[in-house]
Parts: sequence; C-alpha cells; structure tokens
Amino acid sequence: MLGIDVEWDDEKNGEVIMGITRSTVRVGQKPTKEQLKQIREIAKRPIHYTEDCPESTPEALAEFAAMARSRRKRKVKPVVALRVEPEALEKYKALGSGYTGIMADVLNYVADNPEILSKSQAISSVE
Repeated sequence: MLGIDVEWDDEKNGEVIMGITRSTVRVGQKPTKEQLKQIREIAKRPIHYTEDCPESTPEALAEFAAMARSRRKRKVKPVVALRVEPEALEKYKALGSGYTGIMADVLNYVADNPEILSKSQAISSVE
C-alpha cells in the first residue's frame, strides 16, 4: 500500500493557506483519474520555502542521492532457483500477484525463528 501525502499552500488575500491531501494506492492498483488530476494540479503550484523548510542545498541533495543509491543497493534481491512441491507452489500462486514476496517473507520469518525449523525436523522424523 502506498500512501500519497501532498502538502500544498495557496495565497488568498495575502494569507497563506496550507493543507495536506491524502490518497491511498494499494499494490497493483493504478491511481484513479481523479487522483492523477489532483497530483498534476498540485505539482503546478509554487513551492514556498520557509525557515522550517528551507530550499535544499546542492550538498544536501548530493547526500540524499548517495543515501538513495545505498538503499537501492541493499534492496537488490538475488534471484534464487528453489525446488518446491507443486501443491505448495499452487497454494502460493492462489494468493495472487506478489506471491513470491510472500514466499520470501515466510522464508525470512523461519530464518529469524529457528525454533520453527527444529519443530519441522521433529515432525518429519516422525513421519
């Protein structure tokens, strides 16, 4: 789920009016025409810098870019071939789009909770 918060301000009669527009877009969902229209309209408005929110310096922008590159490197996930039972794969596929992410979450959960593995090994030794 992606939350879109857009802050805006207008000057009317010499008074600055500020607000926040909130929209929610779920994974796999496209923004509505109304949401796209709203984003385009707000993007046309001028940016008013304040003491609390000054314009970013080139140095700060370079630092943000370096942080973003670093995060992207950490987010890159290796592709792995994994053999699973056909029935298990069908169950995951039945969950719909994003099922591979769910499989990864399950694997991470088990890796973070090794006691689950010991229970699983005890069950398979009984069978």
